[in-house]
Amino acid sequence: MSGIIYSIIALSFLIFFHELGHFVAARAFKVKVEVFSIGFGRKLFKKVLGGTEYCISAIPLGGYVQMKGQNDFNPNERSDDFDSYDTKAPWQRIIILFAGPFANFILAFLLYIWIGSLISPLAPQIGSFSENSAAYKAGLQVNDTIKTINGKEVNIWHDIRDIINDSSGEVNLTVLRDGQLLSFHLTPTIADEQNIFQESIKVRLIGISPSGALLHGYYKGLNGVKYAWSEFVFASTLTFKSIEKLVSGEVSPKNLTGIIGIVDVSSAAAKTSFASFLFLIAIISVNLGIVNLLPIPALDGGHIMFNFYEMIFRRAPNEKVFYYMTVAGWIFLLSLILFTVYNDIARLLAGN
Repeated sequence: MSGIIYSIIALSFLIFFHELGHFVAARAFKVKVEVFSIGFGRKLFKKVLGGTEYCISAIPLGGYVQMKGQNDFNPNERSDDFDSYDTKAPWQRIIILFAGPFANFILAFLLYIWIGSLISPLAPQIGSFSENSAAYKAGLQVNDTIKTINGKEVNIWHDIRDIINDSSGEVNLTVLRDGQLLSFHLTPTIADEQNIFQESIKVRLIGISPSGALLHGYYKGLNGVKYAWSEFVFASTLTFKSIEKLVSGEVSPKNLTGIIGIVDVSSAAAKTSFASFLFLIAIISVNLGIVNLLPIPALDGGHIMFNFYEMIFRRAPNEKVFYYMTVAGWIFLLSLILFTVYNDIARLLAGN
């Protein structure tokens, strides 16, 4: 139960950070924020400060910022006051809209830096060999520490796989053994593996396993920033690839996960370790930012699309077109939410 509570609190925090991005950008352009809510539905707690009603609502899985002149439930409602969202230039509105997803990206990056301070990567030290491995045949030994591969520096175990898979043909390894640097040439074997999308891929292997030695404190300072950036880029790329494969039909819609599934997975991660929990929350934050930038009416990306239209053609979209596209966007999003909830329940009942 505690894992579920932590998950709900974490998801609410992600939404809060997203909406805080919109709020800060709106106030920077002197747009009045009428409501800042964590959650939807009936307001359980509310307090007015500086003209903004801050509230916590009954349904904690979400939130919203309601700006003067912007009403997604009545897209054609306008306000021509100086502090209205409507009276701002399209480029200013785009910044306000982009600020929410950008806040999620910043949060994910900071979480990855935090995660880096909590974990210790494996040292590039050999602990064992697979049977008839290319590394063993070449003369490498247990406790050898790999320093370079094809002239590229190896700092942690994870580097080994990446460098070898990015190479072709024979590889040259420099290892540290008993204080001496030794050089070895070997040809990796080709093996079939499945990636995260269950696709068959070819990988190059030299048949070694780590000793288990850890590099404590490695992800501090600049290394921590590099780690955070690397993980952020990986999570972003994975999200884009997932969307691409979903649209192309390579990934079944049955794999989509909704809020119940997210809470369930987050709860399991929280029971595993705090770092695993933070890692999952960082990935969700990246996903939340990217999905909100999709050009779907009713999402930030849809509103950005309309504002780009106004910038290019020097006129606002036709009111009827804008209205019906926004309504269609809401119908699509609500249908998607219901579909993912159905998927989550089906998976839970099946014990997956």
